[in-house]
Amino acid sequence: MKRCHLAYLACSAALVSAGVGAVPAAAAHQTLVVRPGESIQKAVDAAHAGDTVLVLAGTYHESVQISTERITLRGAGARTIVKPAAVKTGKDANTCAQNGNGICVLGTKTKDVRGVTVADLTVTGFARAGVFGMATDRMTVRHVRAVDNDTWGIAQERSTGGVFRENVAERNGDAGLFLANTIKEEAGAYDAGRTLVEHNRLTDNRIGVTVRRLRDVNVQDNGISGNCAGVFVVGDENTPKAGHLTVARNRVTQNNKSCPKTERLPALQGSGIVLTGVEQTRVTGNYVRGNAGKSPLSGGIVLFKSMVGATGENNRVDGNTLSANAPADLVNTDTGKGNRFERNSCRASKPAGLC
Repeated sequence: MKRCHLAYLACSAALVSAGVGAVPAAAAHQTLVVRPGESIQKAVDAAHAGDTVLVLAGTYHESVQISTERITLRGAGARTIVKPAAVKTGKDANTCAQNGNGICVLGTKTKDVRGVTVADLTVTGFARAGVFGMATDRMTVRHVRAVDNDTWGIAQERSTGGVFRENVAERNGDAGLFLANTIKEEAGAYDAGRTLVEHNRLTDNRIGVTVRRLRDVNVQDNGISGNCAGVFVVGDENTPKAGHLTVARNRVTQNNKSCPKTERLPALQGSGIVLTGVEQTRVTGNYVRGNAGKSPLSGGIVLFKSMVGATGENNRVDGNTLSANAPADLVNTDTGKGNRFERNSCRASKPAGLC
């Protein structure tokens, strides 16, 4: 690991020789460079707010835990690969490793960690999540490849203002991108403070993106294909209710993998965009094609009461383009009030008359 000011000359020469462009000058902030064989965690522990930890191309076998505000952890692109280390116990393993995650950004019960960025690297092979944030504010994850992780590619809980942009999540066991209030207790929806999910590619996961028991989230302009289900927006009977969300301008195609049922969900196949038990959510301007299956949740855009029977209310599905979805382009089996279908281009709906 090498520590240097951004307004340096000597270290910029070292970065150029390693194939990484020099970083623009910024007074006081420093860059800590990590090379293959060195510890990313040691560099993170040495960093101060505003610093960058730059990890050069190579494979690093460790889990990395970040709790300092405004740190940027940045790789050299997809060839910077973070994989699990050999199993460690006790004081040798941080919380991130103990929980089976790759890179963790963790605040506390009383204080969020703010302004952390994770970018330009690959995380793969972890038992839980490739990148995981909890109690964060304005965490950014961009240009990350999260592949072949057992549960989630990229996940965030109990956090606000997150930005997830231009990532690739493939072949993860549950969701490619998972956003939730908390999975450890039954609770009302959490205000996610304008969390943004945009321009990601989510393929070959169980679910492309799951938004669970949250409010104030935008999911827009993503490419979502080859999963068992594309977009899942999940609520229930708790208060406040999940909703006040937007799902807009996504390309959701051929999410036709077959996934067995779980404790919470029936078997999944051919689900494009699904809303269950949420309110005041708008689904607009999406291109939804070729999602076909025989699950109760199959179809192009599906409104379905939640698994505990909570209905969705005052949701709006408008201006979407749908075709070749089965059993129908638009499916509404929800008995909630105030749900509207307007100006959608489609051929078949269940019940009839929604197109």
